[in-house]
Amino acid sequence: MTEFTVWAPEAARVRLRLFGRADHEMRADAGGWWRAEVPDAGPGTDYAFLLDDDDDFALPDPRSLWQPDGVHGPSRVYSHDAFAWTDGSWTGRQLPGSVLYELHVGTFTPEGTFDAAIGKLDHLVDLGVDLIELLPVNAFNGEHNWGYDGVCWYAPHQPYGGPDGLKRLVDAAHARGLGVILDVVYNHFGPSGAYAPMFAPYLSEQSNPWGRTVNLDGPHSDGVRRYIVDSVLMWLRDYHVDGLRLDAVHAMPDTRAVHLLEEIAAEVEALSTHLGRPLSLIAESDLNDPRLITPREAGGYGLHAQWNDDAHHALHTLLTGERQGYYADFGSLEALTDVLTGGFFHAGTWSSFRQRHHGRPVDRQRTPGHRFVAYLQNHDQIGNRATGDRISTSLSPALLRVGATLLMTAPFTPMLFMGEEWAASTPWQFFTSHPEPELAAAVASGRRREFAAHGWPPGEVPDPQDPQTFARSRLDWAELDKPEHREMYEFHRRLIALRKSRADLSDPRLHAVDVRHGDQFLLMRRGDCLVAANLAGKAQRITLPGVVRKVLLATGNGVTVMRDRIELPAETAAVVAL
Repeated sequence: MTEFTVWAPEAARVRLRLFGRADHEMRADAGGWWRAEVPDAGPGTDYAFLLDDDDDFALPDPRSLWQPDGVHGPSRVYSHDAFAWTDGSWTGRQLPGSVLYELHVGTFTPEGTFDAAIGKLDHLVDLGVDLIELLPVNAFNGEHNWGYDGVCWYAPHQPYGGPDGLKRLVDAAHARGLGVILDVVYNHFGPSGAYAPMFAPYLSEQSNPWGRTVNLDGPHSDGVRRYIVDSVLMWLRDYHVDGLRLDAVHAMPDTRAVHLLEEIAAEVEALSTHLGRPLSLIAESDLNDPRLITPREAGGYGLHAQWNDDAHHALHTLLTGERQGYYADFGSLEALTDVLTGGFFHAGTWSSFRQRHHGRPVDRQRTPGHRFVAYLQNHDQIGNRATGDRISTSLSPALLRVGATLLMTAPFTPMLFMGEEWAASTPWQFFTSHPEPELAAAVASGRRREFAAHGWPPGEVPDPQDPQTFARSRLDWAELDKPEHREMYEFHRRLIALRKSRADLSDPRLHAVDVRHGDQFLLMRRGDCLVAANLAGKAQRITLPGVVRKVLLATGNGVTVMRDRIELPAETAAVVAL
């Protein structure tokens, strides 16, 4: 016997359609739920729902676990209990002390599947990362896109390998000691195949840059919130993932006394206690609000970390010299110092890009740096450039090493974007595969208009719908056989190993970080370790606040130590023990 349920609080009638069988009338239950029990409709059965008296428009289940024929097709009954897990001894991977690695399943390998990604996990183990962070994998319309147009918040994308494919990837990662973070999007539905709002008021009248926002505080919002919370718990419980990255939480307006994020944090803590392994929640937010990562008992939302764009902007502008748009206030050693010692640069300070004050100060004594995920590159900061060019196309290998050193020795949780470890030359561009011609044309023209406003000629902006835009964005693993790329990979490998071997370099205490800077050089004291970085185009001799005992790592040749002084060649950094 299989019980089918669906939440449709405003429907007068709901029927269950089992393909090849007669339709079943569903009975109304408390809270707007409809139910039907059907014998001999186990796993593998295709089904859909008919609302009111519409006999023709059969809708997939908003909580569908499997959409084998795409988001417009019927749902298929799936049993989580059928998968044979082998990770029974897995005790989890906590965020503090970890190094993250962000990847997009569709472009990480030539095949673009969960199973193909398994073949590259040993590379990540060798590199030294602890957690892989998958860009969204829930079902979206079309074959490939970034994943942020998802419409089925419970079903893994079939072209990637569907539910079992994701489980095989997680299981294989755990077998190698790697945890898995999953990027999830709960702030909007994608533009095609979003049938859930036909069942219930999932959407509010407000909007964000990607469409109408989700109804978190209006009528019937209890059911909407439960829809999100149950999805969160499902990924962590039934797919064994170790954490979630919550996309753009600033685009989830909620006026309730208990914010949805706090509700999620409480439910995840309870699940973690039951499962006996750590579960991490990471927010993406542009608010610079430390309340997100402040514990619930201290009046915060209780999330474990948030992405820190200020860290990216401070590093990127200093290394590249770019100052356009939201980079305008960055680019100085003072800005980087503020970030390294205080978490945020905009902490209640003036933002010229926003033309207002922005952010709130972080309590340096009580807020550990590991609650900030920092990066030199990520999918947004590469893919939202007009041509999707990586920082490696504009920086010398020497400056790339300096940037990586500052990232990996900072008091934050560092994250790499796929291919960054070998300075991949492949771009990562904005790509879509919308089957609807009108939608495809609208997305392409909107992309061109967006970048034309920033001075990019329309002809230089790749067409998101062009299959070659997607193909160009695939990693070229053969680059690892080239000496210059292999050398960069080995450098990242040594750098991560150094971070893990020296407790001072992973110490998250912001108040213990001491940063000094001068004319294009920076000194960052991390306990008995000192990071010295020369960003100038000439050699510099720098006086150090202590006597050097040993050079632990240098980004290039020619570093000379003279007791309490160090001579760094142009565009070079070194980590020394004092």
